[in-house]
Amino acid sequence: MLDTIAILERFFQDAALQLIIDHGRAVAGLAGAIGRALELPGEDLDFIDEAAMLHDIGVCRVRAPEIGLHGEFPYIMHGILGREILEAQGLPLHALVCERHIGVGLSVTDIICQELPLPHRAMLPISVAEEIICFADLFYSKSPGKLGQRKSVAHVRNKLVRFGNEKLQIFDTWHERFGAVLLSG
Repeated sequence: MLDTIAILERFFQDAALQLIIDHGRAVAGLAGAIGRALELPGEDLDFIDEAAMLHDIGVCRVRAPEIGLHGEFPYIMHGILGREILEAQGLPLHALVCERHIGVGLSVTDIICQELPLPHRAMLPISVAEEIICFADLFYSKSPGKLGQRKSVAHVRNKLVRFGNEKLQIFDTWHERFGAVLLSG
């Protein structure tokens, strides 16, 4: 197993490190529970745990002073920044999780229409592991004081509907596939 904490320690310090670890653990806990409920093989569960812990590594380079981050890039870029970081660490599959986990994923149309400062390429989760991590991440905030609190399905849906019915449909499909774990946890 990859030592994800050691990797995170190279990029974060103090309160920001603890915030990213706590958020990663919450996401990894839910994602792992989903993976076990789906009876995924052990190596897939290991990957899900590692990638969930590392999915937000790119926030080390963003500007989000409210959570102790003072980088130079806008927050929306943390996915592609994380991909760059993890590719440089020799973790190309983990890197794709970083890039593809924003919301329920970003299409080229999303990027262009919203004028996002991102490359014009699809950043949509493709593998089951990517979908599970993306889904699990929607339920946890990085706001101090709310790190371990799981959001309700209604709360997640209310946030996603602002981005259109297509995003809501993706979430609803994932909820049908993965959501039984929410009732048991």
